[in-house]
Amino acid sequence: MSYHHRYSDGRMADLPLGKVVCVGRNYADHAAELNNPVPVVPMLFIKPSTAVVPLEEPFAIPDGLGRVHFETEMAILIGKRLKAADEQSAADAIVGVGLALDLTLRDLQDDLKCQGHPWEKAKAFDGACPLSAFVPADQVKDLQDVQIRLRVNGETRQDGNSRYMLNPVLPLLSYISRYFTLEPGDVVLTGTPAGVGPIESGDRLDVELVDILERQTAVL
Repeated sequence: MSYHHRYSDGRMADLPLGKVVCVGRNYADHAAELNNPVPVVPMLFIKPSTAVVPLEEPFAIPDGLGRVHFETEMAILIGKRLKAADEQSAADAIVGVGLALDLTLRDLQDDLKCQGHPWEKAKAFDGACPLSAFVPADQVKDLQDVQIRLRVNGETRQDGNSRYMLNPVLPLLSYISRYFTLEPGDVVLTGTPAGVGPIESGDRLDVELVDILERQTAVL
């Protein structure tokens, strides 16, 4: 795939798109709203590169597959190889911070969960990860004090802070690297706060890391 990451000022990041590693239920309030137990250790899953589309452009959602839910997340761009890394190495590997939507086919996911099956069809479908350009990491003062906000058609639907992550960013990257080697160009989605819900064709979305990065997009 020819997609290369960019910074929010338009500069090429010179990193090809890799895999997207996601953590489920990383905010207790989000787990509670879906009546899910809070995991004891990070719950990980992967979206392939084919799931990624530019957040800055209108995006399509699947038709005829049930409800599509938004989940707004802070995204971390990896610039150095991480394998069984400590937290300092993880910090040194972060080269960008951005926005992502973890789109979820909720009805399908619920059905797969009931059958004890994996979630990939509900989480990793084509277009399941609208992803923004990245702010350079040194422009974010504290990864554990970032306000994450989403408005749908002008109505605030998600408004949470990264301080409430069950697994903060650096321990999370270190944990992930014990199981999946993180390569330059890989992206880590750090979980979503409460307020997730459905989107439909024609909806307009304002997605924001408050005072850091803001993007407007729409559902085709």
